[in-house]
Amino acid sequence: MTDRKKLSIDHARLEEINDFFLRDDNPMVTGLLEVIEKYGGVDEINKKAHEATKLDNLLSLLEAKNSPYVKDLLWLQEQRDNDAFISIQDYRRKILGDKADTTNFDESFAVTLEISACQYFPWLIEEAKQSIEKGELMPGRFIRVRNMAEQTADNHVIAFAAGMQITGSSYVETLDTKGTLPGLDGAPANIHLGGPDTITGYFGGIGMPNDFPLKWADEYLNYFTKYGVKQVLNINPGSVFVGYMMHKLGIDMEFKISVFMGNDNPYACLWTLLTAKLFSRDDGTSPLIGFNLSNSVDNKTLELAAYVRKDFGFEDVVRLEHHITETYKSIVRQPYDRLPELLELSDHVKNISAKHEGGVPEVDSQREHPSDILDYFREKTEIIEQGHMPLLTQNYLDKHHALNRTAEELTKRGLTFIAAEKLHKK
Repeated sequence: MTDRKKLSIDHARLEEINDFFLRDDNPMVTGLLEVIEKYGGVDEINKKAHEATKLDNLLSLLEAKNSPYVKDLLWLQEQRDNDAFISIQDYRRKILGDKADTTNFDESFAVTLEISACQYFPWLIEEAKQSIEKGELMPGRFIRVRNMAEQTADNHVIAFAAGMQITGSSYVETLDTKGTLPGLDGAPANIHLGGPDTITGYFGGIGMPNDFPLKWADEYLNYFTKYGVKQVLNINPGSVFVGYMMHKLGIDMEFKISVFMGNDNPYACLWTLLTAKLFSRDDGTSPLIGFNLSNSVDNKTLELAAYVRKDFGFEDVVRLEHHITETYKSIVRQPYDRLPELLELSDHVKNISAKHEGGVPEVDSQREHPSDILDYFREKTEIIEQGHMPLLTQNYLDKHHALNRTAEELTKRGLTFIAAEKLHKK
């Protein structure tokens, strides 16, 4: 019988790894330290980010730019303070009637209601208005994948950051320094990729060639210190590793691993979580705050990922993020609807999110313009010129509908969810 004890890692091997990272002449560590020092060092970075996150400071930035979004944010804040959004208890009564008062809801298995991608700040306001009118739920987590340079120019980055302070939801931005776009300094992108016509370049992953991980760190620190953008999408093993190192060095950053990274089996999940464990802080925390597995995973893989996560002490640290719906075009075979599988998981897998990236397939497929992942890569000016913004807004509200369908089905089974915590009071 094969002896599993042979898998034990010798302490001498770990010493060799430590010695490698601590060498003064290690160019990979030195390169990252130079980027960090560019922003004043760890303590200065965290201080600036903390100040940038404050709602008053974000609103002041928008006011200085005469942004029309100040009015929207003050409206959202007023609606929150006036309890305009449905409470969790009233929502449960809406779904269950009197049964809601006698149902025992176990909050320890609450599913985070996640939506992707909220590309434009006005969509958040439209979603809020509809939620108030119809007694619906706002997401507990928002994902954004819009070009950062473009949305910095029109102040959507600041407005959205402020909006999240008001709603109490978590959110993720996607940096430009990745294989599909030039970086912050205009450096060329992955030579294999020029858009959908060169899609075979993705076969090796989206790609962050050469020094892109350090440029990614540079771009992250820019937005972290200016606008308090704390959580970002991560798509490449190199930038994931850089993120682990930054956090270990003391920067209070967080990231989520994208579905595009292709973790589609338990051993891939073990590899990812193993590295997170090795570079976790003494308090047990990791910058890996969200782990989006591949669309192809089944419940067994999710359960095994949860098994590893729990054994490594990450059950409350790393959220497993799973697509329930996907854009109707350009990413998965349709109909794609994983709600039944989520309902099977939700009573025994903790800290999981239900990500809604498309409408319910039966609804989405009938739209004049079904949701399309390629819309994420279109410029705002082109969308407006072609008159497509109302169509994309409808796509987003269809995702909102799918999210509320998930909340309803969870509630019917006595299961729980996390919506926008400052809007929907318990």
